[in-house]
This record gives sequence, structure tokens and C-alpha cells, in this order.
Amino acid sequence: MKSAVETSGREGGKKKPVKAPKKQNKELDNDELAYKQKQKEDQKALDALKVKAAGKGPLTGSSIKKSGK
Repeated sequence: MKSAVETSGREGGKKKPVKAPKKQNKELDNDELAYKQKQKEDQKALDALKVKAAGKGPLTGSSIKKSGK
């Protein structure tokens, strides 16, 4: 039996995602611009350190220790 409320043919399947509202273009003041610039520079320095550290290999240079038995 069908229920009293008829639905459309699209019952199952994926539902469309709800669209997020568009972001407002706000003006940035000097403090915010300086903060963003500092973050970019810090990220570049961190990436450079990662590349440098990756080239050196493992931190421990010792071999497998054998017991003195």
C-alpha cells in the first residue's frame, strides 16, 4: 500500500550538498597583512628545514648493539 503522502521519484541515491554562502571580501588592515606575511615566511622556513632534514638520513648513526655475553 502507498502512503497518503506521495513523494517524487527521487527517493534514494545521493543528496545534493548544501551550498555554503559566498565569503564576503573584507578589507585587511596593516596588522592582518603583516600577520599573513609572517605566516608565509614561517611556512617557507619550515619547508626548507624539512627538505634539509630529509637529505641527512636517520638521526641515529649507531649500528645494532650486541650484548657482551
